[in-house]
Amino acid sequence: MKIRPRHKPNAQFSLSSMTDVVFLLLVFFLLTSSVSSAIDLTLPEGKGNSTSEAQTIAVSIDGRLRFFIEETQINPVYLELELKKALEKRPGATLLLRAQEDVAIKEAVRVLDVANANGYKIVLAVSPK
Repeated sequence: MKIRPRHKPNAQFSLSSMTDVVFLLLVFFLLTSSVSSAIDLTLPEGKGNSTSEAQTIAVSIDGRLRFFIEETQINPVYLELELKKALEKRPGATLLLRAQEDVAIKEAVRVLDVANANGYKIVLAVSPK
């Protein structure tokens, strides 16, 4: 007489728990990667003392994408060189970025990248509501 087991082992594998783990890892890495690539900005506060003119160097971008340091128009290709010259005249000064409302964000990011690469302090000027 042959003895056969009553319960045969199930050969199927459930992937639902593996899918949950992979999904959670994906969400974790997406959240942490977006946080680590943010640009650090020192935003102006609404209250307190205003900075004096001697401590800031204004970098402006108008609607026609012309770049200015103080009132002097510069070529955007030489932005980094011109910023170095301006900061040599006033060491320790903070850059004040003023971009017109309709200027593309990539133009403002160009200035932010130069400041970040050289370790300059920069403030993005905004209009109060």
